[in-house]
Amino acid sequence: MSAELLKDRVKADMKTAMKSGDKSRLAVIRMILAAIKQIEVDERIELDDDRTILVLDKMLKQRRESIKQFRDAGRDDLADNEEAEIEVIQDYLPKPLSDEEIDVMVAKAVADTQAASIKDMGKVMGILKPQMTGRADMAVVSARIKASLGS
Repeated sequence: MSAELLKDRVKADMKTAMKSGDKSRLAVIRMILAAIKQIEVDERIELDDDRTILVLDKMLKQRRESIKQFRDAGRDDLADNEEAEIEVIQDYLPKPLSDEEIDVMVAKAVADTQAASIKDMGKVMGILKPQMTGRADMAVVSARIKASLGS
């Protein structure tokens, strides 16, 4: 992928959403572009696809946490809004890993680092995080690593 491809796709989708009158999708796309622009202005850089994926992954994580809090507070309406935002954000991320793929990657990372206990979890996460960012919920991956090292 070229350096501008993902960001250009988001901008093109914004124009499409404007023309079609899809206001909810347009709002999420504008939020994505604002988050990207904020980092570009703050750090005076042009984001590449890898960094853009990190931004999107962070947005996903924030929404997942919000959903949990909204559900706990009985605000299903707000949780549903967050879930709709997640669907739009995921359109721009790489294909999510399946449970089997995650298990295989965790097992390989544990073997490669020769991790023997929960104390070695940092080593395993260090290998997996760059490979899985944007493709898997790292909280789920963390739980799988703990289960693998705990046995």
